[in-house]
Amino acid sequence: MPPIYTLIRGPDWREAERLGAYRGSDHDRRDGFLHFSTAEQVRASAAKHRRGEADLWLIEADAAKLGDALRWEPAAGGSRPGLFPHLYAPLPLGAVLSATRLPLNADGTHGFPAEIP
Repeated sequence: MPPIYTLIRGPDWREAERLGAYRGSDHDRRDGFLHFSTAEQVRASAAKHRRGEADLWLIEADAAKLGDALRWEPAAGGSRPGLFPHLYAPLPLGAVLSATRLPLNADGTHGFPAEIP
C-alpha cells in the first residue's frame, strides 16, 4: 500500500511530536476524521486549503500501519474526483515515515519534494 499524506500547521505538528500522536486540526475534529491525500492529490489539497500558509508540514504516513481506522471515501459534496484517505483515529507518530517543512513560494504555493507528482 503506498504512503498517504497530510498537511499540518507547524504549531499542531510540534504538539503532535510532544504528545506522540497527531489528533487533528479544528477542521479535522469538526469532520470527525483526519484528512489525508495520496501523492497525486496532495498538491491540489495544499493549493485549495493551505495556500499562503507559512510553517506548513507535509507528513508522509504508512497507510498499512493505520488499520481499520483508515477509510477511502469521496470528498465532501463530491467536490473533487477520486477517493481520499480519511483516518478515524489519531495519527500515531510510529506510522509517520517523514515530516518535511514545505517552503512557501512568492505566489503563495508550496514547494514539494521531487517525489510528489
